[in-house]
Amino acid sequence: MRYVYLIIFFVVVLSVSILGFRGSLSTRSPLEVFPDMDHQAKYKPQAESKFFADGRADRPRAAGTVAYGRTVDAPDAHFLKADTVLFEGKDSKGAWVAGYPSAVTIDPSKLLERGQDRYTIYCAPCHGAVGDGNGITKQYGMGATPTYHDERLRTVANGELFNVITHGKGNMLSYADKLSAEDRWAVIAYVRALQRAAHATAADVPPGHKSELGIK
Repeated sequence: MRYVYLIIFFVVVLSVSILGFRGSLSTRSPLEVFPDMDHQAKYKPQAESKFFADGRADRPRAAGTVAYGRTVDAPDAHFLKADTVLFEGKDSKGAWVAGYPSAVTIDPSKLLERGQDRYTIYCAPCHGAVGDGNGITKQYGMGATPTYHDERLRTVANGELFNVITHGKGNMLSYADKLSAEDRWAVIAYVRALQRAAHATAADVPPGHKSELGIK
């Protein structure tokens, strides 16, 4: 029993000794039981270094390196996203563009195919395979998703659609981290194809295919 009292006594003394210094000032460094890499052997930006002959810790860029997301031949306007039509969907006056940017490098013959591929992966789960808003997420309690065949969305400028894909709207999140700017334009082209297909008339069928559909 005597040892129990001694243990309690030492615990009390230790606690008072430690807690008694709370709020006091000291020039000594605190005791760090778990330093968590607070102190590392590293150089800070623009620091001096005696290891290198020029005395600088910062090293010059290695020959032949290029910035992330840029190729050696990429023009600065593309790298810096200076093309507002391609990267924002706006013209030089800040208005939404109605057409498509000429800077898109996807082969025109494969643009719709690329758009369909990206649409199927990222858009169809909510908007549905044909753009009617009846995607699979609706079966799991997802709120109403707009149909692309609504008159408002059929006539809205392409640039505004690009902006929604880029920044999101309402319950829809941004897809800028999943779709490149060019892929977003490809998706818009495919959405326009879905809209036209849903409201097509006999006049839209190419003459060479009318006989296949029994159209005179």
